Amino acid sequence: MGKVVMYGSVSVDGFVADENDQPGPLFDWLLGGDVPLDESGALKVSQSSYDYTRPYWDQIGVTIAGRHVFDMTDGWDGKPPGGVDHVVVVTHRPKPEGWDPEAPFHFVDGVQAAMAKAQELAGDRVVEVAAGDVGGQVLAAGLVDEVRMDVVPVVFGSGKRYFGSVHAQHLLEDPDVVIQGNRVLHLRYRVRRRTI
Repeated sequence: MGKVVMYGSVSVDGFVADENDQPGPLFDWLLGGDVPLDESGALKVSQSSYDYTRPYWDQIGVTIAGRHVFDMTDGWDGKPPGGVDHVVVVTHRPKPEGWDPEAPFHFVDGVQAAMAKAQELAGDRVVEVAAGDVGGQVLAAGLVDEVRMDVVPVVFGSGKRYFGSVHAQHLLEDPDVVIQGNRVLHLRYRVRRRTI
């Protein structure tokens, strides 16, 4: 089984979007460099961001996201983002009417079922969990191995929290990766496992 990584771009004060679900400048670092991050050429980052992000993206087999993000992006038009093979959508509702049954999207009820499906599909590749409410639920369930944050120098003041509605304390190890890019600081933390 591959690692489970919670990932997202985040404001300095811990938000992945403002109160209106807008990311503001959180993704500007993906456009502010001169090194193409993918084949489209639309995303261009600094060399340091490329050296950190591209190898990680190449390891992702499945992304787990919530229905809210799926709906906001119109299901990425049936094509998983970033070249990922599959997306597992956590939802209590059925897939949208007219949804292409061949699209590599899987609709499941609850984070435990989402994780089981994602690990089945990913094999030994990374299961990425989108930051926000679903990511927080997966962390609270003790299923996250690593937290990756692309910290952007902006303060939102309020909005959608990186860890969603997690209310219990979860200890992380010291960051084992700290990389400065253009208008972004890439951080990686391993999740400290609880000992009984």
